[in-house]
Amino acid sequence: MPVHLPPARTKREGAERPAESLRHYPWPMALYRLTEPPEPLVAPALVAAFDGWVDASGASTAAASIIAGDGETIAIFDPDALYDYRSRRPVLDIVDGIPNDLIWPGLAVKRVRHEGRDLLVLTGPEPDFRWRELGVDILDMCLRLGVVEWMSLGAIPAAVPHTRPVRILATASKPGLLHEDEQQGPGGLLRVPAAALSTLEVAVSGGGIPAVGFYAQVPHYVGGPYVEATIALLEHAGRHLGVTFSLGSLPDEATAERQRLDQAVATDEDSRTYVERLERMVGDERIPSGDEIAAEIERFLRAQPGSGEGGRTPLGGP
Repeated sequence: MPVHLPPARTKREGAERPAESLRHYPWPMALYRLTEPPEPLVAPALVAAFDGWVDASGASTAAASIIAGDGETIAIFDPDALYDYRSRRPVLDIVDGIPNDLIWPGLAVKRVRHEGRDLLVLTGPEPDFRWRELGVDILDMCLRLGVVEWMSLGAIPAAVPHTRPVRILATASKPGLLHEDEQQGPGGLLRVPAAALSTLEVAVSGGGIPAVGFYAQVPHYVGGPYVEATIALLEHAGRHLGVTFSLGSLPDEATAERQRLDQAVATDEDSRTYVERLERMVGDERIPSGDEIAAEIERFLRAQPGSGEGGRTPLGGP
């Protein structure tokens, strides 16, 4: 089946190009190439997760990878237009002293069918450039493919202990999209640095497609993968979409991970005291406030390399 580049965009309701850009630049070609499926899709939902911001411990992109499985790639995006190669350098394979192959960062959509329903999985490194333009293109692609709902998957650092079940914060573009026992929040205003994922969700929901998001809270002291968060995201996503995702070896990995964290905490009195304090803080099972989430994100940013500030030593890293 031929792969074709979509024609120049036409203006759609909810997908207007920013006015300031229109004054300076011509309307460009789309950023993606799409292989049209040979048959109509069945109630397609688009599930999106990006590596980078809002992907603490890689939990959400791990979940997206499991959902996509060995699905076929139906859309690819122009990496030259989206990435800063000095911050996300391509990987060079050198074989016997000969530069052999380059692996470039890339954003793509895979199509997979689960229990009779089509899912489109958008994943890759978080783009560096052209977020608003990408939002227009993603909406255009969703409309072309008949996408009926959007789902964002993310993971955020939080003041939660690894000894308690993973909490999932949910968002929804309108009332009635979430199950009764899913916690939408936090309440009030939460002002944090935006992720590309969120800007795309806003663009898609602004075009009339219902959107939800599920965000796992990851203990901010965990320095490596956090499988429990991946499992929680898969369970919430599956229940919302009406399908069941195979967890494979994830439960066993989560058990081993829990044992490593327990051992690391047990051998350090300060860490043990800190985790006990977190356990008391989450005892009421309330949704954290916007100020609390913002504070934890700021703490997470300060602890990153190059920030100039130290943070609590991560536990459970590779």
